[in-house]
Amino acid sequence: MPIAKNVRKLTPYTPGEQPRSKRVVKLNTNENPYPPSPKCMKAMASVDPDRLRRYPDPECRELREALSAFSGASPDCIFVGNGSDEILTLAARAFVEDGASLASLDPSYSLYKTLAAIRGVEWRGYGDLPSARALRADGVQLFLLTNPNAPTGAMKPAGEVAAFARRFSGVVLVDEAYADFASSNCMPLATAGGNANLIVMRTFSKSFSLAGLRVGWCVGPRPLIEALYKVKDSYNVDFAAQRVATAAVKDAAWMRRNAAKVAATRAWFSEELRSLGWDVPPSEANFVFARPANAPAAEVFRRLRYRGIYVRHFPGPKTGDRLRITIGTDPQMRRFLAAAKKADGVASKEV
Repeated sequence: MPIAKNVRKLTPYTPGEQPRSKRVVKLNTNENPYPPSPKCMKAMASVDPDRLRRYPDPECRELREALSAFSGASPDCIFVGNGSDEILTLAARAFVEDGASLASLDPSYSLYKTLAAIRGVEWRGYGDLPSARALRADGVQLFLLTNPNAPTGAMKPAGEVAAFARRFSGVVLVDEAYADFASSNCMPLATAGGNANLIVMRTFSKSFSLAGLRVGWCVGPRPLIEALYKVKDSYNVDFAAQRVATAAVKDAAWMRRNAAKVAATRAWFSEELRSLGWDVPPSEANFVFARPANAPAAEVFRRLRYRGIYVRHFPGPKTGDRLRITIGTDPQMRRFLAAAKKADGVASKEV
């Protein structure tokens, strides 16, 4: 069969399950439990059908202007993609030579390893930010740093990230999908200039409650942003997505209120889980990465699913003893806690 060798060999990324039943408490894909700004719905309803027969703006100029006002970056230093996953794909295409490698922390977003396989280059995983010598030895040209990290929720301070970028000769892409739930972020490193090899990426999927829209964006030095434009698809972000995302970013106060509610629930829920004996490290994201007190995580995952509670379990030596639990509404988290008391029981007999 005429299928590329690297495609035949690669293991595809496995997204979180999307159950059809509305009775399920869905805490497995880090979606925002609160709706997007009402201005998004107004923007969608106001779409002129005649615009749908024409191609969208290939440069997303109106959205980039709104993002410029939101972030403080020049529009020329902003790139908009079809979800942040497209930006990651383009970065692997634009910043990694054949025979080189891309890298990330391990554990981290599992798509990174898949992107390397698709690109036909090596993926390198590190337990912490590596030295310049290690990066050179491994031929790393692109480092993808999820911050706060997934699935752990741990946060690298901006100063540590800046120091890492200074000692690295390749490109550092800071994936800030969860930054709006955190106490700090790295966006000033990108907007202030002076970091010629650093890109900070955000998404509308989490804090803006628009995961179904598929819009991501990033800020970086103009040469790196121009490189992304060189390798993108002609019309990569559709007209309706541009219109709704623009409305969302112009109502950032709505997003911030929802993010604050999620952060407050995260703090309360973490303490409740700890009171049950679960190990819950501090998280700066809209999820926690917790180890059950009594039963193995895989078994608790199965028992929770039986009760209609969907969370995420990542098998493996570094992640298999924990569950990643998205922060939902307070009633959803209370339902989780009630189910967890039974699912974590050693004597539980449920299938």
